[in-house]
Amino acid sequence: MTEPHTPGPNAPGTSQPGPAMTVRLEGASPEVEISRDMIRRGLIVAPVLIAICGAAWGMHGVWSSAYGVALVLVNFAIAAGLIAFTARISLGLMMGAILFGYLIRLGLVLLAFVLVKDASWMSRPALGLTVIVTHLGLLVWELKYVAASLAYPGLKPSRSN
Repeated sequence: MTEPHTPGPNAPGTSQPGPAMTVRLEGASPEVEISRDMIRRGLIVAPVLIAICGAAWGMHGVWSSAYGVALVLVNFAIAAGLIAFTARISLGLMMGAILFGYLIRLGLVLLAFVLVKDASWMSRPALGLTVIVTHLGLLVWELKYVAASLAYPGLKPSRSN
């Protein structure tokens, strides 16, 4: 009588968790570099967006738009910080932080809105448009400057280098 064959831990068809999820990343954090660049660009475009909202909704639009730009820029900074911090611990933690961090940051943006929705200086249309336009505009604008290459992760190297 023969005994049944039991496959080894690395045999095909076995699903043993490998060390990939516990690997930690060392070195530069391209997400922090990209986030800093987006925040820099956001500060450049903020006066224009604030002026447009001021022209449309007066001083309520100015304050609401400034608040919206600050929300977006802080959101980007928190996202990059979460990724950079958790990637140095493990990739599994980084993936969890990205997923749940997104949900938490959405909740924080909602909380930031709820806290000021009835304020005397609030213009809901100005805040809503500012948050949407700033998020999408900065992401699309940054696409031009991000290197989609493993040779240069993060921002593309400048032509002067």
